[in-house]
Amino acid sequence: MKAVVLAAGEGTRMRPLTATRPKPMVPVAGKPLVEHVLDIAAEYVDGYVLVVGYKEESIRSYLGDEHLGKPIEYVRQEEQRGTAHAIGQAEPYVDERFLALNGDVMLDDGLVAKLAGAEANAIATMRVDDPTAYGVISRDGDRVTGIVEKPKDPPSTLANLGLYAFEPEIFEYIDRTGRSERGEYEITDSIEMSIDDGRTVVAVEHTGTWLDVGRPWEVLDANEHLLEHCSRRINGDVEDGATVNGDVVIEEGARVRSGAYLDGPVLVQSGADVGPNAYVRGSTVVGRNARVGNGVEIKNSILLDGASVGHLSYVGDSVIGADANLGAGTIVANLRHDDQPVKMAVKGEQVDTGRRKLGVVLADGVKTGINTSLNAGTKLGVGAMTRPGESVMSDRGDGL
Repeated sequence: MKAVVLAAGEGTRMRPLTATRPKPMVPVAGKPLVEHVLDIAAEYVDGYVLVVGYKEESIRSYLGDEHLGKPIEYVRQEEQRGTAHAIGQAEPYVDERFLALNGDVMLDDGLVAKLAGAEANAIATMRVDDPTAYGVISRDGDRVTGIVEKPKDPPSTLANLGLYAFEPEIFEYIDRTGRSERGEYEITDSIEMSIDDGRTVVAVEHTGTWLDVGRPWEVLDANEHLLEHCSRRINGDVEDGATVNGDVVIEEGARVRSGAYLDGPVLVQSGADVGPNAYVRGSTVVGRNARVGNGVEIKNSILLDGASVGHLSYVGDSVIGADANLGAGTIVANLRHDDQPVKMAVKGEQVDTGRRKLGVVLADGVKTGINTSLNAGTKLGVGAMTRPGESVMSDRGDGL
């Protein structure tokens, strides 16, 4: 069995993080999303087919030709035309039952095990409080009888999670699938045609972990969940006078200087440099070759590779892009004074994130001047810079 992993999309809702990388390459808990998916599928498959497109070179160069000893084949989706079209690209590489997985979700191996073990075509499902935002499954026993996209009057509370196991016969139905009202070729239309022809499709109900990591703050949600399961491991250099408390991972080649206080779960990756006199806590990743300097506090945040927060700064509940540099005294606000959930712009629309605490999302290479203040929910795009002493209350920069 192979895993066909869909990793071609741009991920415009995830901007500015996807201005410089495809969404499956957004790092969570120290690894790109797609690598977590491959890790979980590895036990159940003998190879992978990755459907790539937007900025595909970053995926190819990172993953190479194999993962955990299982070969990887790549197929390019020239234009993103929907899930059926994406899965259909893999037909020349698949001649047996296969898994179809998204490369930008967080899930656990229990779900993949159920899909792999199903005896027919299978759809992963989960009960949700508000099914109107999902494709909703109708079924008779375990057998799926229909799928309705975002219904006003849902026939059940079983949401389609967009993860499947298929027999090769699905390609026949993909070939017959027309464009939907959205102008895309939808795999759910292919599945419904197969059901109409009497093919068996079963609903695999999942009660564990699943998160569609589609918007910037959901990167933090996924990071928090994954770091809950990390175990203390100290392989790097911890100087005398540093305190390492709880489940902290310090990779080989990382350095924690005297006076630093790390309160797990925290991951400090190879080449990172923390301290002296820095405070790092609460589901934080300090990426490869990143810098957390004197008098800096980092809380519940992700610093991507090469990011630098050098002096006298506070960063909370934020994602700091690769090679970004925060000038001395940069302060991130992560809480509204009225205690309402923080809003963030997604494709030009202010969206309620549901998070009481949310700081900022910075693109790769952003630079802030000394004593900059960044308001909660702000995004700084590619090429953005701030002036010394500036208060930034709204988004700026390219690629938003």
